[in-house]
Amino acid sequence: MKIVNETHDEERAFYNISDAQLIGCTFAGKADGESALKQCNRISLENCRFSLRYPLWHTKDFSLENCDMDEYTRAAVWYSENGRFFNCRLDGIKIFRECEGMTVEKCSVNSPEAGWRCKNFKFKDCVIYSEYFMFEAENLRIENSDIKGKYHLQYVKNAVVENCSFDTKDAFWHAQNVTVKNCKVNGEYLGWYSDGLTLIDCDISGTQPLCYCKNLKVVNCRMADCDRAFEYSETDATIVGEIYSVRNPLSGVIRADNIREIDRENSAAPCRGEIYSGGKKV
Repeated sequence: MKIVNETHDEERAFYNISDAQLIGCTFAGKADGESALKQCNRISLENCRFSLRYPLWHTKDFSLENCDMDEYTRAAVWYSENGRFFNCRLDGIKIFRECEGMTVEKCSVNSPEAGWRCKNFKFKDCVIYSEYFMFEAENLRIENSDIKGKYHLQYVKNAVVENCSFDTKDAFWHAQNVTVKNCKVNGEYLGWYSDGLTLIDCDISGTQPLCYCKNLKVVNCRMADCDRAFEYSETDATIVGEIYSVRNPLSGVIRADNIREIDRENSAAPCRGEIYSGGKKV
């Protein structure tokens, strides 16, 4: 079935269709209908425009290319599986929720609460603005993307993030088994309460990073203007350049070319972490 250059605003316009190709279609209008493509299977959409709520719920095996979902396309993709988004604009609150098996490539995403409780997602070459991006998600790969907002990747399990830029706050809180490679991460309170967080060749900036961590590894990273770092963390860290200050590491080893301030006072727990500044134990 091929559907070309049609406009639909009615409720459940193409409910439960299968094996369909939609080209140049618009989902908008006075009827203000919801759920245009709910419960669909094996569908592809090219150059389509969305401006109505809940279009792709419980949809499987689908793709969108050069499509536009505006800010009125609320909660656009929920409980869906095996989707591909290429060169799309994805706006509207809560774009993805409890979905599995999605690839999002060369897309712009402007969506508060994007990606909650999703699994097996891949983002590549995207620009993303979201608060609570991928909250409680699992099995992620994020590459070459620019990510802004707050509270990114909290409670995430099993993720690899490479060549990305984060302008954030409280990112990677309670994250488990997450590896971050060659990224720029600017944000307050990075990685608190994480378990198995690894940062490799990253540029880290912001106050009080990497506290209360378990099994933390920091490999050849730079930490500009980072104060009160590593408090109550179990860590093995090698820092290129200077750390502004380190406070009460719980255990492990921290090595840096220079550490301007070291605070071992007023500890609420026995802190035995070793600290080396300029090759000397301090």
